[in-house]
Amino acid sequence: MISADYAQIELVVLAHLSGDENLCRAFIDGTDVHRSTAALIYGVPMENVTQEMRRNAKTFNFGIMYGMGAFSLASDLEISYHEADDFIKTYFEMQTISGRRREIKGIASANAKVREAAIRIAKNSPIQGSAADIVKQAMLDVDEALKKNPTSAQLLLQVHDELIFECNDDKNAISDTIALVKDKMENAYHLSVPLRVSIEYGKNWGEFH
Repeated sequence: MISADYAQIELVVLAHLSGDENLCRAFIDGTDVHRSTAALIYGVPMENVTQEMRRNAKTFNFGIMYGMGAFSLASDLEISYHEADDFIKTYFEMQTISGRRREIKGIASANAKVREAAIRIAKNSPIQGSAADIVKQAMLDVDEALKKNPTSAQLLLQVHDELIFECNDDKNAISDTIALVKDKMENAYHLSVPLRVSIEYGKNWGEFH
């Protein structure tokens, strides 16, 4: 079994779609994205970021992607509502990288709960939708390449941003499959920041999960 997993694909997509200079630079340089965000939020050098600061930055990075509002973010980070609101206002209004748009009917609802839920969906849809675009294109590209190359591997399934393959227990077959899969997945889309794939293999999925 070979597992090929996109590294932090949703944050990569966020960096690409938003064009945020600091987030893009972190991925291009291969630095810790959450530590980089913490340095920006708290206005300190990277080397002075504490583990608590990094945890808060991670909450912010993922919270924004999943539509967290200013009240929730302020509560989680124990900062003021206005600070949290300022953070969130730096983010975006977009479509997916393949140009798909999602109609969200509740966005103008008179019901506050329905409207807020729709806003959360609207914030997250471009990111998750783009991640799905990338994974689906990677599946097509890898499948086509496997059919053209004399490897023993076959694509079994997708688990979120991870592709699982079955391959003969042979060093050359494993090595060739890993090289092919990594190349096709990392080049499924050409973004402003690099797509990176981590690969593990073993006799069964449990060995690397």
